Amino acid sequence: MGGHAAILLALGWLVVAVMMAALWLVQRRRRDAGVVDVGWAAGLGLLAVLYGIWGGGEWRYRLMVAALAGLWSCRLATYVYVNRVRGKDEDGRYQTLRAKWGGRAQARFFVFFQVQGVLDLILSLPFLVVASIQRAGLSWWAYCGVALWLVAVVGESVADRELAAHRADPSRRGATCRSGLWRYSRHPNYFFEWLHWWTYVIIAAGAPWWWVALAGPAVMTFFLFKVTGIPATEAQALATRGDDYRDYQRTTSVFVPWFPKR
Repeated sequence: MGGHAAILLALGWLVVAVMMAALWLVQRRRRDAGVVDVGWAAGLGLLAVLYGIWGGGEWRYRLMVAALAGLWSCRLATYVYVNRVRGKDEDGRYQTLRAKWGGRAQARFFVFFQVQGVLDLILSLPFLVVASIQRAGLSWWAYCGVALWLVAVVGESVADRELAAHRADPSRRGATCRSGLWRYSRHPNYFFEWLHWWTYVIIAAGAPWWWVALAGPAVMTFFLFKVTGIPATEAQALATRGDDYRDYQRTTSVFVPWFPKR
């Protein structure tokens, strides 16, 4: 990683900055900031493909990162759009921000969208590390990484489907999802999302600059536990489901799937 990597990062930043500006205009017209979540997921896939095409590493690693991160990104962006944006009211988190910011909402949403683009760029560093690996042939670490990717993506997909089915059932409206993976974790989708980022750390193990790939799980841990992940989601759940969700908090692991307390 060197000058070539810096050029790719600059190009990547330009791509996601333009995409987020376009999505901000969509938000302005629709008054639905939820499109930023679609853009966040899609932007990571675009960056992975960009690094896969122009990265300086051996072609198998470039193809691997473009395929793995691209497929993960496509699935997540599609899920978010279909289940949380298309035909839906604006997510409660963004409604709260819109009300709080008042007349400055559009300017602040523009900054917010661009910050999400910068976050994409930081989170794409593991992709760039893998796309820069120059060792001949795939190592056993690479195959272990693919196995972990399968576990993470399947787990996240199952958790998303279970939550979508719960929300689509009128008889469960206002109730907390406690079935399937949601019986063992309050946020199984976040857990498998976090697990996914270790894929690229494992693939890069032993390669130069492998430690840079730790930026993925490190940044996700910070945001999931301190910023927009678990704190915001649980605050919204408590506001809408009250005592039912408090009981869920008392009996169910917050993150890592584990047996519920009796």
